[in-house]
Amino acid sequence: MKRHLFYKIFGTYLILVFLSVFVIHLFVRDEIKQTLTANIEEELIADAYLIDINSSQIISAQLKQISQLSKARITLMDAQGKVTADSEKSAETLENHFNRPEVQEARVRGKGMSTRFSSSIGVDMLYIAIPIKNNSMITGYVRLARPLYEVRHSIEKVNGTILSTLLIVLAFSLILALLFSYWLTAPIKKLEKFTEKLRQGEPAGTIFLKTSDETKKLADNINYLVEELKNQLKAANEEKAKLVTAFASMTEGILILDTGDKIEVINPSLGNLLASQYGDIKGKTLMEAFRNVELQKAFLQFKTTKQSVAQEIIIGNIEPVILNISISAVEGSAVEEKTMIVFHDITRLKKLERVRTDFVANVTHEIRTPLTSILGYLETIKDGAIENKEKARQFIEIIIKHAQRLNRLVEDLLTISKIELGEINFRFEQLSLRDVVTNVISLIEPQAVLKKIKIDNRITDKLPPVTADKDRLIQVFVNILDNAVKFTQDAGEIIIEATEYAGDSISVSITDTGIGIPESEVARLGERFYRVDKTRSRDLGGTGLGLSIVKHLMIAHGGRLEISSRLGRGTKVSLVFPLEHSNKE
Repeated sequence: MKRHLFYKIFGTYLILVFLSVFVIHLFVRDEIKQTLTANIEEELIADAYLIDINSSQIISAQLKQISQLSKARITLMDAQGKVTADSEKSAETLENHFNRPEVQEARVRGKGMSTRFSSSIGVDMLYIAIPIKNNSMITGYVRLARPLYEVRHSIEKVNGTILSTLLIVLAFSLILALLFSYWLTAPIKKLEKFTEKLRQGEPAGTIFLKTSDETKKLADNINYLVEELKNQLKAANEEKAKLVTAFASMTEGILILDTGDKIEVINPSLGNLLASQYGDIKGKTLMEAFRNVELQKAFLQFKTTKQSVAQEIIIGNIEPVILNISISAVEGSAVEEKTMIVFHDITRLKKLERVRTDFVANVTHEIRTPLTSILGYLETIKDGAIENKEKARQFIEIIIKHAQRLNRLVEDLLTISKIELGEINFRFEQLSLRDVVTNVISLIEPQAVLKKIKIDNRITDKLPPVTADKDRLIQVFVNILDNAVKFTQDAGEIIIEATEYAGDSISVSITDTGIGIPESEVARLGERFYRVDKTRSRDLGGTGLGLSIVKHLMIAHGGRLEISSRLGRGTKVSLVFPLEHSNKE
């Protein structure tokens, strides 16, 4: 049970009152007892000396009368302690009193005194003895015994008086104790309530006390500390908010291990990066969470050397992610040794590096092939073929063909570059998809007629117009339909359809019955210079940049390019246009 300060002070005060009264009672009782006993002793000694003056015969005859006057039992003894006369009992029935303490003391000192409890009357008896002398010889003893009724009655009276006084004092003391305890604990109780509000996090304001003692100084000190704490807490919360914001907004993934080398904290970036493959990894060790040997080796190296470790690793089996990791100790955690691991995702950089490498290799290859042919035929003409007009004309036509291929390649590269750099000025306007597709079909149809390919345009006039750049939109459909005709066998079919979705977008699909491509290759369509069948594509005059241009132009129009295909069963290319699109720089 909780003991309040009020009860402690109140109880202590009452205990002090009881102890004080008890001590006073002891001293008063003993003092009264000693005083009364001393008075009785003096009376008995005086009576004893008076008895000594008379002769033994007179005393014996008047023993009872003297006993009544002195209120004491009188016993006469000879020198050997034999009782010769007694005021209350027959002398023959009494034993020898020579060895009684008071008699021995009287024999030695000339006066003896002893106090003993009488069980017969239930009270202390005071015994006084003096010797009876003849000249210097002791001829007998006179002993007076008096019950100390007066002492007991006086003590009982004093006890009653003290008890009454105690009750009166206790009544006043109770009131004073209550008032004093309340007066003393009231400011402390106020301080307690104030600090309790602070502990609960409630707004406590400022505490004011009307006292002028130490509690007032304590309240002032608490107010000062509260104000300082508020300022420090505000500063700490601001710093914490900055750190939390920085921690949450960092693109790098951050992971913190506790003293038991288990994952304690991860930031949202790392959580988003790993969620699909690893789920919740909090509370696990690195090996339990990632099952990655390289990561575990790097961590063990850090634990051994206590030096920061930086390393490149690959994690994930379903979707491998390339990461640069940095392992270091958490600053300011000298007591608890925590570890921080920073994950920098370089997967995209690695892909871009591969794309750049492939791009350089492809551009080099694409340029070298026609240049080699051009130089070869020019060397042949130089070496004498110019004299043969038929051969020279044939070689020049081949040179022009390769030069035109080089020109198309350069134009396509410039187009992609301008789109990516935002250097192409688009002129957006409301266009009818049916009119644009019909116009493009007229351009592609001669090639389709040569291969007996049927182009079925199913786009109706009921479709709402789209916002687009007419020339670039024509370029998109030309590239798609040109590919469809190139890679569709003779007597094949191309179907063009359009579907409106929920009033916010239109999807135009171009489906052919051509050779198709493997499903594993679909994801790479749209990459620069990527061809499924490189030899056949070059023979058909392609640069490998057509779909990449289409992809970039669709993005510039706020749309997207979707391709699905199965080997030997044809390909479906979908162009999705938003119905509301604004040209944003």
